[in-house]
Amino acid sequence: MSNYNKVILMGNLTRDPEVRFTRDGSPVASFTLAINNRYKQENETREDVSYIDVVTFGKQADLVKNYLEKGSPVLIEGRLQQRRWEQEGQKRSKVEVVTQTITFVGSGRRSGSSSASAPEEESGFQGFSPEAGSDGDIPF
Repeated sequence: MSNYNKVILMGNLTRDPEVRFTRDGSPVASFTLAINNRYKQENETREDVSYIDVVTFGKQADLVKNYLEKGSPVLIEGRLQQRRWEQEGQKRSKVEVVTQTITFVGSGRRSGSSSASAPEEESGFQGFSPEAGSDGDIPF
């Protein structure tokens, strides 16, 4: 029996992406998505919010750093990953989404003004998948 691990989420960033670098200098961006779930209960509309930690690497991390900020809507596809570590003698773990594809849903930022164009307007960008192009080419 084989396993399957795929996650597709759409939500808004709860904070600006945090970028750090691996020992070899590769960027790693992390952020949290807020995902709203509306439902009816006793003729009343209610809302439940889930906060999901997301991590992305390499060129995707650069794009996230340059174009996303708190409140930005984004669609991600990826896989769940559980990290385990020990801190002050206590075993800890965390489940997060490791991205495979990121699609920017709304307007981008940067370029020195509050109405910066979205990445897709600048270069035909729809999303980025590290698997796209085996020779390492960026798909735009």
